[in-house]
Amino acid sequence: MTEGAGKQLAGAMELQDFVRMAGTLTLADRRTLVQQALVLIEQNYVHLPLKAAMHAVNPVQRLRLLAVRLSRQSATTMDPEARFHQELSEIFHSVRDLHTNYILPAPYNTKIAYLPYLIEEYYDGDARRYAVTRTVQGYAAPAGFGPGVEVTHWNGVPIDRAVDLNAAKFAGSNPAARHSRGLESLTIRPLRIHVPPDEDWVVLTYLDPDGIERELRERWQVTDNQPSFVDADQVSTAAVAQGLDLGTDEIGRALQLLYVPQTITSEERIDTGELSAEKAQPGADLPTPMPSIFRARSIVTPSGTFGHIRVFTFSVNDPDGFVREFVRLIGLLPQNGLVVDVRANGGGHIFASEFLLQTLTPRPITPEPTQFIATALNVRICKQHQENPTGQIDLGPWCPSMNQALETGAVFSGGYSITPTGGANALGQQYFGPVVLITDARCYSATDIFAAGFQDHRIGPVLGTDDNTGAGGANVWTHALLKQLLELPSPSPDSPYKPLPGKANMRVSIRRTLRVGDLAGTPVEDLGVVPTHRHRMTRTDVLESNADLLARAGELLATGTVRRLDVAVAADELTLTTALLDRADVYLDGRPRASADLAQEVVTVPVPGAGAARVIRVEGFQGGELVAARTVVR
Repeated sequence: MTEGAGKQLAGAMELQDFVRMAGTLTLADRRTLVQQALVLIEQNYVHLPLKAAMHAVNPVQRLRLLAVRLSRQSATTMDPEARFHQELSEIFHSVRDLHTNYILPAPYNTKIAYLPYLIEEYYDGDARRYAVTRTVQGYAAPAGFGPGVEVTHWNGVPIDRAVDLNAAKFAGSNPAARHSRGLESLTIRPLRIHVPPDEDWVVLTYLDPDGIERELRERWQVTDNQPSFVDADQVSTAAVAQGLDLGTDEIGRALQLLYVPQTITSEERIDTGELSAEKAQPGADLPTPMPSIFRARSIVTPSGTFGHIRVFTFSVNDPDGFVREFVRLIGLLPQNGLVVDVRANGGGHIFASEFLLQTLTPRPITPEPTQFIATALNVRICKQHQENPTGQIDLGPWCPSMNQALETGAVFSGGYSITPTGGANALGQQYFGPVVLITDARCYSATDIFAAGFQDHRIGPVLGTDDNTGAGGANVWTHALLKQLLELPSPSPDSPYKPLPGKANMRVSIRRTLRVGDLAGTPVEDLGVVPTHRHRMTRTDVLESNADLLARAGELLATGTVRRLDVAVAADELTLTTALLDRADVYLDGRPRASADLAQEVVTVPVPGAGAARVIRVEGFQGGELVAARTVVR
């Protein structure tokens, strides 16, 4: 355990002691929070019509009623603060949108509550079961308790029922997402977006290795979580292009702190100069300066040896550096098949997720279009940033349709991509073997966008451990960011955004995303991405590093095709080294220049001016279908 992580856990306090310390909001503070929540939900929230229809909820009316009740209270008659937080949180959770959150004030906003073990589910045939899979480093577990024990009850409630009851409290967009969040929140609660647990301690009933039923009572602990690399409140490209489930992101950093503190880094590093360029050895992880973001290794399965790269988050400030490290890592992995594993990735920078797609396919990438809801306030925001005055945000493409929508009564603006199309296609294909994507119900936001793009561009099969992804199809902005956007480059008069008390904050889905390709125009929100293949996690998976899951992925990769397209550039010709291609078309700086039949593995193609071109793109075909492409940027 790192020294910093050890100090954090050593300084943890019991939940009941923390709760006694919390609570400093005045009645005026509470009224401000409710009024500002009304602004965001009623005038900025892009999914309000969808959520009202799908879930039969009316958060606007609930906020109005809460405001009325607060207007009738005084400093001596107001409710306990915990009750206020509970009600405001419930209103935000009612829309089942993990982008749209009430972020509790200090001291909650930096804390996590946790129990010293992790519970995961698996299937034994058709029966769903639960096991302890990890314990916190340094935890003095009683004899017979540890990874592998089967959990049967939670505070006397059968564990499956306890997960369902817990799931009802949280904002998953679909049944799979709610169940997944019900399970993970049994043992970890980010207090930024969840009120503290109701109970001070939990009694866990389990079967020890001898099958004897035992009970373990543990108190909830509270400590500081690891901070995020990205400041979503400041005007920056990373903040404006956020697509992040804050809860999953918080839990991901908490899992690092509690179970793998050796992967914690204090900053987002992309310098790879001192790292070895040796190919991955079977079973060994490749070194990376971004261990909080990537884990890359060579895996041995019954179907062969393949590459496996886990992408833990897209929450970065530098999407280009993120993609460069991804490309470096997959270049050191076996080239006959790649597993891209994005389970439990809550998203992050939308650029990073959509920039990654190009590296896995020869097809040009079409970023997902996004839409604002057409309200007078959103029109003001777009108008103020239609000429990109800050250098960080350009809302000009949405302005004409927003103004038109107010006249025609259209609900949404036109759809335009957040991700630059040029950046989404700047590097082109970098991996030429088959690719399988692994998803689960905790894939959300920018990861939903990545999974949808992977499927829409027909990159490869999607292997899901749940029935669909988390279904978070939106760009999310914080209240603090919205407030600044009406203050830059000069303050807009009569801004409805007021400072929030106590370091509280709020987030709202501001632009909804739509699918491309065969499902063009379909919203991602609530629907998510349905996998092409389904795998139920086994006991071996949760206790032995996903062995059965990766074996299934290996089976899918073994049916794929490994191609090759290497390009050597000379002054007036290209030398192409290929495999399983029968034709190549050449473009210089976007213009077609040559086409050649590939009767041999190595072919020299005359291309006048090739040496002077800035960008060379070679497209490889088999049977008339585009199956490989190489982009050379000089």
